Amino acid sequence: ENNTVVKEFVLLGFSQTHKVQMILFFFFLLFYMIILPGNVLIILTIQGESQLGTPMYFFLANLAFLDICYCCVTPPKMLADFFSHQKTICYNACMAQLFFLHFLGAAEAFLLMAMAYDRYVAI
Repeated sequence: ENNTVVKEFVLLGFSQTHKVQMILFFFFLLFYMIILPGNVLIILTIQGESQLGTPMYFFLANLAFLDICYCCVTPPKMLADFFSHQKTICYNACMAQLFFLHFLGAAEAFLLMAMAYDRYVAI
């Protein structure tokens, strides 16, 4: 009987050299810091302006919210691993990331389908 149980995964990442990891950390953090406030700004603008009450802007605000959620699944762990010497993730955390990545990705796809259908009906 072979009863091997996986307890954690070793994340190899993009590069093993510290200099390249710091460059990648800078770029990923920059993108992360642009995406989050940008989507929050979209949501606040749509909520603050009463003229933006059409279904298109309702869908856009929900898409921005889903994008915020989607971007908060894997980048925090990845950014933390750029400074960690032991780049591992436990099995349960990996499965949780995988679940939310697929769940939010599917929700975003369905929202985009609803947005396309709304535009089709409007035309």
